[in-house]
Amino acid sequence: MFERVLIANRGEIACRVIRTCRRLGIHTVAVYSEADRDARHVRLADEAWPIGGPRPADSYLRGDAILEVARKAGAQAIHPGYGFLSENTGFARACVEAGVVFIGPRPESIDAMGSKAAAKALMEKHAVPLVPGYHGENQDPAFLAEQARKTGFPLMIKAAAGGGGKGMRIVRGEGEFADALASAQREAANAFGDTRVILERYVEHPRHIEFQVFGDTHGNVIHLNERECSSQRRYQKVLEETPSPFLTPARRQAMGEAAVAAARAVDYVGAGTVEFIVGTDGEFFFMEMNTRLQVEHPVTEETLGLDLVEWQLRVAAGQPLPLKQEQIQAHGHAIEVRLYAEDPEQNFLPGSGKLVRLRLPAPSKHVRIDGGVVEGDTVTIFYDPMIAKLVVRDTERPKALERLREALAQCEIVGPKSNIAFLERLARHPSVVEGTIDTGYLDRHLDEFLEGDAAPADRVLFAAATAALLQEERSVSASAADPHSPWASADAWRIGHAGKRVVALSLHEQRYEVTAHGQGGDYRLEHGEATCEVHGARLEPDALSARFDGEAQRLGARVDDTRVLLHDAAGRRYRFVRAPAFAWASTESAGGNQVVAPMPGRIVLVKAKPGDNVEEGQELLVMEAMKMELALKAPRAGTIESVSATQGEFVEADAVLVRFEG
Repeated sequence: MFERVLIANRGEIACRVIRTCRRLGIHTVAVYSEADRDARHVRLADEAWPIGGPRPADSYLRGDAILEVARKAGAQAIHPGYGFLSENTGFARACVEAGVVFIGPRPESIDAMGSKAAAKALMEKHAVPLVPGYHGENQDPAFLAEQARKTGFPLMIKAAAGGGGKGMRIVRGEGEFADALASAQREAANAFGDTRVILERYVEHPRHIEFQVFGDTHGNVIHLNERECSSQRRYQKVLEETPSPFLTPARRQAMGEAAVAAARAVDYVGAGTVEFIVGTDGEFFFMEMNTRLQVEHPVTEETLGLDLVEWQLRVAAGQPLPLKQEQIQAHGHAIEVRLYAEDPEQNFLPGSGKLVRLRLPAPSKHVRIDGGVVEGDTVTIFYDPMIAKLVVRDTERPKALERLREALAQCEIVGPKSNIAFLERLARHPSVVEGTIDTGYLDRHLDEFLEGDAAPADRVLFAAATAALLQEERSVSASAADPHSPWASADAWRIGHAGKRVVALSLHEQRYEVTAHGQGGDYRLEHGEATCEVHGARLEPDALSARFDGEAQRLGARVDDTRVLLHDAAGRRYRFVRAPAFAWASTESAGGNQVVAPMPGRIVLVKAKPGDNVEEGQELLVMEAMKMELALKAPRAGTIESVSATQGEFVEADAVLVRFEG
């Protein structure tokens, strides 16, 4: 086994690899960019070395700098994690030439599967089922348009060198093809430095089911069962689970055998994933092979009781696979979701900023947290905004889903916006509960998973106000010099009349006022014409219990001087901001006379110029931020007065990019 391993990555996966290495007694060497000098993986590693600027191209994609650190630190092997250089053939070869073990497949295997087009040609030779389409070398736009007509619509354009949902577009008609092709090629060039694409017949309502495979240098190749990843938004996985609720034992065996055949076709060594599209009738087609460890590998580990990073290390050190195919025995059901700094209500706009509060459930036999940040860290604009992976397991799927709902209810992120409420709705949605979701369902029915700005029910307001009142009374009593003094009670008592307090709460920038009489957990509450008698209210660290108009309820609740986080009886999350009782200032929007950058990023396309007459919703610019393209559209119809952005320019958040006349 290796004595010193360099981890050529950052964030959650770097921390994950460090954890296994530490258990095995392996000395870990981390690398970091300027933006990550205080990052968690830097603090966890035995030693850490700087490798360049904050942009990935200046640091984590610099194979030469990483190999130089490996030489200086005496690392015998490099673990690439996922992303960055994990599937870079040139880097894998450079490691071999430098005498450093690349903890991954052989460069030739990466080459074979790194191009979707070449991979499909190879799979065709080995009788692995393929979706009809075009995966040749001719990339002339007119030729591709002709191949698209032959394939038929709807079809999928995919970046030939891609993965992770980048450079993918669904085209439903011939008239959409040219624009979709240009957009996919542009995104592919930014993400992979390669504009080549392939075309595939789009399978309607498909499921995405992948198989974990492992090979060693002794000729052994096995699979470690499947993961269902059909809960996707814009080709990005949102929820992963195993076993799949769709597969029968016969389908699982057939797909497992096809996955092993795909791995053997490239003489595969190490951890890999063979991904399939599965139709509603159960027919499956090879989609691609990821020649690395996957983000969702923990669900496989949790059902098999294995450490796949340890397997990677042992295989890379020349050891045979620890188990044979017949020894792979799964137990229970596991589900993973990814907590992101993003705003689902704003088209999942990635966020950045300091994690003022990061509260996650405590790890247990049912809950696992794989994270790359802690409270006080900053989510930067330069990398993927994932905060943590939340993994749950139990003996069967319904119980695992309930574990997931319970764990999500304990999560809280203050600072950048997060997708927690979105994931809570996902975990309760019938398509997930019943196991019927397909890869396009979220995009077709996204409104079903979003919070929206509807006013909360009066009962929710009364519960939130009760929690705020109890916290206020507790704070005043705790801060009083004499706890027995009448002034140590926050009951709004006045000479000559009963006490009255106003609890002001804000939700979605809308102010709500609740009038309260009483104290100590017994209140009469009023909001407009609605009233509620509250008795026996008690506030615990994570819950509020009370009788509301005689009905006893226990609700998830956390409250402080600035906010009230509440889950209603149906499990819906509400995050109220506490506002001054007798002060309120409204804010005016900037109006529709300008387009501003929603976050820092690079302008990749300018589609408007001064004097243009545009329609509301017309795309004016495209910017790249946090590994994704954002289309910036006209807020109204009108004439453009000025355009302040140029292609290739890096702009800061809130920079005015386009101004309208009038």
